[in-house]
Amino acid sequence: MDITKTVVSLRETALLYGDYGTYHTQLSRKLLNCRKKLNIATKNRGKFQNKGTATAEQIGENYEYLRLQLLTAERTWANAMCMKATHSADTKGMNSKTRSHIVSRLEKGAKTAQNLANALSQTAASGASPTDVLEARAYAALLKGAAHFEKQNWEGCLKNYAVARILYTALAASVKEDIFKDLLSETIDPSIRYAAYQAKIPRTEPVPNIARKAFLHTGGELVAQIKEQFPSILEHSSLDDKKGSTRSDSASSTLTWRGREVKIEDAAIAVAWASVAAAKELLSEKVTSSGQLLPKDLAAAYDDILIASQDAVDATKQAIDELKGEGVPQSDPRMQGLQITRTAVNFEMISWRIGRNRVLIGKDDGAHLDFGEATRKKKKADGDSILDHGQDLAPGRQIAKLKEKVVLYDGILQSIESVSELPGVANDQELSSRLEAIEEYFTALKCLAIARSHSIAGNALNALALIKHALDETSSALPVLSAGSNAESVSSPRSIHVSKDDAKSLHDLLSGELQRSRALVEIFNSNKMSISAAPQSGDTSKPLAAQLSNYPSGSIDLENIVSYPPQLEHIPVKPLFLDVAWNYVDYPDKTTSREAERTQGKASTAGEPEAKPQKRGWFGFGR
Repeated sequence: MDITKTVVSLRETALLYGDYGTYHTQLSRKLLNCRKKLNIATKNRGKFQNKGTATAEQIGENYEYLRLQLLTAERTWANAMCMKATHSADTKGMNSKTRSHIVSRLEKGAKTAQNLANALSQTAASGASPTDVLEARAYAALLKGAAHFEKQNWEGCLKNYAVARILYTALAASVKEDIFKDLLSETIDPSIRYAAYQAKIPRTEPVPNIARKAFLHTGGELVAQIKEQFPSILEHSSLDDKKGSTRSDSASSTLTWRGREVKIEDAAIAVAWASVAAAKELLSEKVTSSGQLLPKDLAAAYDDILIASQDAVDATKQAIDELKGEGVPQSDPRMQGLQITRTAVNFEMISWRIGRNRVLIGKDDGAHLDFGEATRKKKKADGDSILDHGQDLAPGRQIAKLKEKVVLYDGILQSIESVSELPGVANDQELSSRLEAIEEYFTALKCLAIARSHSIAGNALNALALIKHALDETSSALPVLSAGSNAESVSSPRSIHVSKDDAKSLHDLLSGELQRSRALVEIFNSNKMSISAAPQSGDTSKPLAAQLSNYPSGSIDLENIVSYPPQLEHIPVKPLFLDVAWNYVDYPDKTTSREAERTQGKASTAGEPEAKPQKRGWFGFGR
């Protein structure tokens, strides 16, 4: 029959394109069509006659009677929600007449849903399955809980919503559909939490425990049925994993921040904070037992603790928003405790975010010249593979690697700035001074990375200036970082805390780099002076265009490139008479044969008349 799926799909489809008024109109149209199918529709201009509730036999014969009851209950609910949404924007609030009208509509819908559940309970006549009966009872309890919520009857609201939660939990365990989980997380659990707060139930009590206790107090055959069919639901009435109950039992009840101990009154914050502590222990174990890991693999180990700390931040923000919505002032002790908790959990989350960036940068926070992880492999001649650590990369590739480090340093500096803006941090002089020192430490590392890129590009002067600035930043941060305890050991995971060993190591490295950069600049300046003082090769009076065959050994005079204004000059060319003279050159071996030919020709022509020249051309004339 899919009662829950039908109701949820009707609401989602209508509310996706409209409001509760649109939903009410659609339900009225669907109800008319349903009555026409059952041949019980009121004729035009006729008087409406209530045919009564659907019986089990009618539902067994035609499921349209079931749909008729669902649409009737949903229309009353949509009408009540439409009135509530209309008057929610009023500055004076909702008057008693409107509230009573809303309650009456919800009670009518709950009565219709309860009649449907009673009819389906007669499984022999209605043909309903046990799952259909549980869905009908859960739907009726959901509407009853909404009616008691509007009447501000918190005890009745808790009982009905507890029944709905237990039944939907049992259905989710048996049917394995997410639609029941969505109902619990979006509608039922927030209502139970608010009703429990109004009923003076401590916030440290988890919602599953509140629902289980309220459900057991109802008694009746429904409790016995759930104990018989789903005994584990009443023991672990949570849709989370099997560790949900143990997590809530072992949840931290206190939080310590800067020497101040705060009692955690919200159950969600306590569970999330306990998850952060557990994730921290797992991270420490991975760091100590992993051995030599690549930076990307080590940074992936921070995902669990970042997710847990983000959950703690979200739970704290939700608790603060709830108190603000209830009109609790900032001077209230609960609000003060939540503000301290907010600062603590945000500091924890940002601290681990900085730690992951430090791991990605590399060993010693990228202070030493290392171009990241060993990702490429080279083949030796004997077939063995060796790792390439990037030391033979091209200059452009090295600068690109340094740019990636600078981006990570920028992310760390932005995170430190967000920590400084947390409530209460500015008033803590010790913490503020330490955060400034940590910011100067990472600023020095950023300047060092940029200086190395300038050094690779050949800008020695820029590199010297940046290293000098980095050394000044480190010298300012070193006394503050050395005053505190060594917060980080070699085996502990990286976080926002900078140890005095790291600060001293960076200071010593920058001192050496400063001397090296000064030496490079001195060599660069001396070479420049020697080049400018060296005599230039070639004739300086000739322009550069006239000396293209000579490579300039010194500097080039850019003011003497060509002769201007241009003048007539001799240009060496090939003599033409050499081509003509070549026609008269005879080889020695042909001299005798040519003289014999001349003598024979004279003898043959002595006794013969002189031959006339032949005519050329077709017609006797021509050339």
